[in-house]
Amino acid sequence: MYVCLCHGISDKKLRKLAIEQGVSDIRQIRKVTPLGSQCGKCIRSAREILESEITNTNSKHIS
Repeated sequence: MYVCLCHGISDKKLRKLAIEQGVSDIRQIRKVTPLGSQCGKCIRSAREILESEITNTNSKHIS
């Protein structure tokens, strides 16, 4: 699913950045992608996806 329609950034891309590069917040995402730089409507969804991925990753490491 596309999170940022303006720049074609998908939830898969955000999850991949969180896992492979350790990106954990919107500021870090914006350093490596143009997310939110046009209309900004994607920021909330992107934040939720990152938080979900971080929670999932942390629970996998604890198990």
